[in-house]
Amino acid sequence: MSGRPDEGGEGAEAPEGTSREQDGSAADASGDGAGAGAEHLSRPLPEAVRARIVEYGSDVLGGMRSADLPPLLRRVAKFEPRRRARLAGPQIAAQLETDDTFRAMVASRVDQVWPELAEGLRSGVVPPAADPVAVAACAYLLRPEGWPRIIDGVHEELEREASVREADAAAEALDAARRQLDETRHDHQADLERLRAQIRDQRAEISDLRRKVHSERQRARRAREEAEHALTETANRESESATQVTALESENRRLRARLAAAESQVENARRAVRTGRNADEARLRVLVDVLVDAAHGLRRELALPTGLDSPADLVAEAEREHRRVSLGGLPDDDPGLLEYMLTAPRVHLLVDGYNVTKTGYGTLPLADQRTRLLGSLEGLASRTKAEITCVFDGADVDTPPVVASPRRVRLLFSAPGETADELIVRLVGAEPPGRPVAVVTSDKEIVSAVRRSGARAVSSAIFLRRLESHG
Repeated sequence: MSGRPDEGGEGAEAPEGTSREQDGSAADASGDGAGAGAEHLSRPLPEAVRARIVEYGSDVLGGMRSADLPPLLRRVAKFEPRRRARLAGPQIAAQLETDDTFRAMVASRVDQVWPELAEGLRSGVVPPAADPVAVAACAYLLRPEGWPRIIDGVHEELEREASVREADAAAEALDAARRQLDETRHDHQADLERLRAQIRDQRAEISDLRRKVHSERQRARRAREEAEHALTETANRESESATQVTALESENRRLRARLAAAESQVENARRAVRTGRNADEARLRVLVDVLVDAAHGLRRELALPTGLDSPADLVAEAEREHRRVSLGGLPDDDPGLLEYMLTAPRVHLLVDGYNVTKTGYGTLPLADQRTRLLGSLEGLASRTKAEITCVFDGADVDTPPVVASPRRVRLLFSAPGETADELIVRLVGAEPPGRPVAVVTSDKEIVSAVRRSGARAVSSAIFLRRLESHG
């Protein structure tokens, strides 16, 4: 659905015949909604449906005649559609709710773009494959019989989908937590087994020391017995036995010192078991090992160089910066150029999104244009294995539209203050020398800029014919 003319500028008056057709369609749409005038919504519109309705109203507002514009929206009618939807979204939504004529004009445009969907809503049959947000937006604008029930059903479906996504995310988080718990248990079990082995070794060592102490004690006891026996035998020879008694006492003191030293060693060993083999040190060692392994893995993943480039390498790199591999000697308007580019190894295909969609199907709403182009690019990426990047203009939008990103196509919106043209030129300049790069656009300024950077350009018309010929 197109809410503004592609040529002639925004706010230009529509041809007289078109105006009469819209007035007639508006009258029909108003007549369809008259029977449902007593029906009201039981709760506010879903945010996605409200945004889609405002977008449709913004598109239609740019193509209305000045005399037909609602007074509250005349000031923003000359704005670009996305800017109108951003700055006057609440006013457009309120006007659609209160102004039956304006709503009927938007409904007539919806009826022209999606006649099957509109006819199905009027007959009470909702196409099962239709986008729920588009169905709810059309039901709100066309106001067929039972339209609040249709919107409530879409609201419940959107809430159900959100609940399913939340449940899946919770299940994934639970699985991850369980895996982490299993890994932690395994690590703790390994640490426990290692500590138990160390304790067994320490106990064996303590047992050996105890046996040695017992042996020394037995020797000391035997020595004392021998000394006593000698004293008894040499009672009459005190002078002769004095030397022997002194020697035995010295030996006794030496043995006691050794016994004390052995007992001190046993106590130190026990203290080391208590303080040196605690859980904090074990966890610290595990953490250090994990950090070291993560650092090595990150280095391998980022392919960090092992050394710095030499000055001669930098000079050679500067010389190669001026040269980029050309994608063949075919001219840009040759139909065979695109096929040649898609067969080039490691080719990077940059697509100027709105330039292609406005060339091929500019009558659709912007959201549907993006969806259709991304679906075609997904199929092309699957067939050719080429790297494809699609760029849309998001300079006039604070928050880029929410679009499900395809698996094989990189989707980018230009940041505020930057156009899609500047983003495409910046992406071409970021490619390394020697890689083949091609840009799909019919914008002459982009074509000139990317050619200066060494990339090739192909027109949007040739690209669209390639997509249509291959389904």
